[in-house]
Amino acid sequence: MTASTSRSVFRLACLSLAALALAGCSRPPPPEEPLRAVKVVQVGASTYDTEPEFSAEVKARVESRLGFRVAGKIARRQAELGQHVKAGQVLAQLDPQDLKLAAEGARAQQAAALTNRDLALADLKRYRELRNQNFISGADLERRESTYKAAQAQLEQAQAQLSVQGNQANYANLVADVPGIVTAIEAEPGQVVAAGAPVVRIAQDGARDVVFSVPEDRASLVKPGSPVKVRGWSSNEAFDGTVREVAASADAVTRTYGVKVSIDAATAPPLGATVYARPKALSRNGAQVIKLPTSALRQDGAGTAVWVLDPASLTVRSQPVQVATADGNDAVIASGLTPGMMVVAAGVHVLQPGQKVSIYRDKNALLQQQQAPAQPAAAAPVAQR
Repeated sequence: MTASTSRSVFRLACLSLAALALAGCSRPPPPEEPLRAVKVVQVGASTYDTEPEFSAEVKARVESRLGFRVAGKIARRQAELGQHVKAGQVLAQLDPQDLKLAAEGARAQQAAALTNRDLALADLKRYRELRNQNFISGADLERRESTYKAAQAQLEQAQAQLSVQGNQANYANLVADVPGIVTAIEAEPGQVVAAGAPVVRIAQDGARDVVFSVPEDRASLVKPGSPVKVRGWSSNEAFDGTVREVAASADAVTRTYGVKVSIDAATAPPLGATVYARPKALSRNGAQVIKLPTSALRQDGAGTAVWVLDPASLTVRSQPVQVATADGNDAVIASGLTPGMMVVAAGVHVLQPGQKVSIYRDKNALLQQQQAPAQPAAAAPVAQR
């Protein structure tokens, strides 16, 4: 081998080593993204299965806060919370000492006014006899008549004052004016209360109401006289009711409208019981709607969207939708979808627009199909809603 040939072989070996070194330093090609399997549902018309139900409370139609008509210190309280009282039953009593003293003072004033009146009447009779004998002038007789009239007016005033003080002495006893149940105690013995201050709260016997609140968008649909189904919380017993009243203005805090439903008092649950009300006017049970599982929904910008599958290319695209309400665990779609569309129901947060996917096939379902060859296999495990 000549020297020139040796140099050529050496150069070729160096070039080969350099090529291999450069090939080892280059980046490997990125791995292909795996083909994701997704569950899909076929959009179809479904029936609305649930009715709006509101938590409510049983209350008396008339609930009165009773208080003394005079001020004083409470000496006794006979009423107890939850007690059923009758009309005329004594609920509480004030210390009557001051009221008795005031009544005695009014009685003394009446006696003094009666004495003054009798004295003025005797003088008037005597002056009339003197006038008939022309011993006094007519002006003197008129002055005596005026004195008698003033004494008579003072007597009548004292009698009226005595009647008022007698009534106030009777007001020391707080009595129930109607039969009912004591629902609250707002004052205790030893407490000094002003006139009219609430002491006992009584729910009157008779009609009962179921009270609940509805949001603003549904308040106009609930009309007085419309039927309402009431269900007990503990007994699950159902009652029929009728809307009696809908609030004219919204609550300042909750911004909801109060609704009162009249129910039969004979079969009504106890006062304060929790019940559930289903207004018939808000029922959409049996209506044809489009429903999707909540797992199919995702947030896309400022709205809600779903992934729609193209069966031909097995790629997904984003489709904005508008959710109307919920029906159990499903979402009721107001717009954005039409029957027949294929919507991804699971794995929506790992997909990209235009991504190619495969339809997930349940292994158990495939095994059942293999064990039952007589039944024709479905082209794809797509659930129709």
